[in-house]
Amino acid sequence: MPTEACSAPALENPSQPPISVQVDAGVQVKRAAMPAEMAGWRLDRALAAIIPTLSRERLKALISAGNVTVGDRIVRDPATKVTGVVDVAVEVPSPKPAHNEAQEIPLVVAFEDEHLIVVDKPAGLVVHPACGNLDGTLVNALLHHCQGSLSGIGGVERPGIVHRIDKDTSGLMVAAKTDRAHAGLAAQFAKHSIDRRYKAIVSGRPKPADGRIEGNLGRSPSNRKKMAIVGPGQGKHAVTHYATLQPLDGAALVECRLETGRTHQVRVHMASIGNGLLGDQVYGGRGVRDHRILLEELGFRRQALHAALLGFTHPVTSQALSFESNMPADMQELFSHLLV
Repeated sequence: MPTEACSAPALENPSQPPISVQVDAGVQVKRAAMPAEMAGWRLDRALAAIIPTLSRERLKALISAGNVTVGDRIVRDPATKVTGVVDVAVEVPSPKPAHNEAQEIPLVVAFEDEHLIVVDKPAGLVVHPACGNLDGTLVNALLHHCQGSLSGIGGVERPGIVHRIDKDTSGLMVAAKTDRAHAGLAAQFAKHSIDRRYKAIVSGRPKPADGRIEGNLGRSPSNRKKMAIVGPGQGKHAVTHYATLQPLDGAALVECRLETGRTHQVRVHMASIGNGLLGDQVYGGRGVRDHRILLEELGFRRQALHAALLGFTHPVTSQALSFESNMPADMQELFSHLLV
């Protein structure tokens, strides 16, 4: 997402106004009073803060389509600045039947009940349909496995999807079957209360062995397809805590705990301290070059990154849940060849 310069002060915990929801002729209308402290914020940003069940991209689309009323007028520009306490209404059409097809794609299920499902995604599986990957995705697999019972909050293209991991990253993901579960999980992600820990094989040995990386992430000014650490007031706040688990031959196995969850966060942050992920053709840098022969011999053609632990509070039962996943065979083989 393009970075945004905002003249309003960044508020860590803006007040959360009560939201009323009405349904009329298949359209859900969410109403709230915009808090005074959001004056000067972009409309899409403010709405994303007070309605965490809707992504900012989804809100931009709704605003542009004329589905958002501020006071007594329809606003179509997501960049419109909020002027202070004002009533807003967001019309959210009921999800249309997804044109995504249910496809019988094998899934490794770590947990499932009537509200949500936790899956162990293999590397190479795209999370949801997009340009170039219109089927064969995790969404197609979930539609088949859950028999269409997925939350509609994510919209037609992303039913049930609360968060993502990259195509070539393996590991644990949670998806919502009901809107109630989706809303509860989205709120936890927004508060950064989800416990997410990744195992990564990086080039070199981090110094210090354990540490904290902080750096706002936004689109690279030189390549819009890449993320990069950007200056103050740009991008999104991002923090990664890392710990070396095992020194290796010219590399190390590290655990990365996400304090925030941003696109490509682990890959960019570890590269920023000179320890890019092995196999990462985008951010790996010298680490990919130094281990090129081994990676080619093993046929390892992805970033060495695995979502190994996922912990959260069940959004309906309030039960504390935590799941762990072992490194898949390809990462385990790479790890074994690098043992000293």
